Amino acid sequence: MARSSSGIVAGLTVAAIAAVGFLGYQASATAPAHPPKASAQQPAPPAPVPSAHAADPAKPVAVPEGSGTGSRVVYSVGQKRVWLVGENGQEPKSFTVMPSTAHPKPGTYLVNSRSGAVTGSDGVPIEHVVRFATADGVVVGFSSRVDGQMPEPDPSKKTGGIRMTRADGDALWSFATINSKVVVLP
Repeated sequence: MARSSSGIVAGLTVAAIAAVGFLGYQASATAPAHPPKASAQQPAPPAPVPSAHAADPAKPVAVPEGSGTGSRVVYSVGQKRVWLVGENGQEPKSFTVMPSTAHPKPGTYLVNSRSGAVTGSDGVPIEHVVRFATADGVVVGFSSRVDGQMPEPDPSKKTGGIRMTRADGDALWSFATINSKVVVLP
């Protein structure tokens, strides 16, 4: 009887370990990519030591000088970055983008068309398209790939899609309605 009891215990132990492993996998597969910030009741983790070679990702990137005033989208081609600047004095939302191969000239534009979901000039399904300019005969606008990727565009093709993550695309879509100001900087 001792042998059969130990066999049952061993079997249950193996099953329990397998179940814990499966639950651990499920938890890691559904965990958010960016966990929420620590609350006032939880101590914050120690701040990383700043490096002279890397920008502090927690520190906001300042809106460039000469980008105008009032509510606007600021797009810096050289910095590969967009800022959503509101009227109410809140900290602007800023994020990196992947520029298209056709770049609009520096200046101020207005959002002239929007589409919820279309196929991009590169043949890829995209969403939250916000168009504001034409460059080299190509319509230029912000968008997100439905698959969430942001690869560099094929330099041999003229494309106008300035790509961003889906979350950033959602924010820009909500912010930049028809006739919203877009300021393009070199």
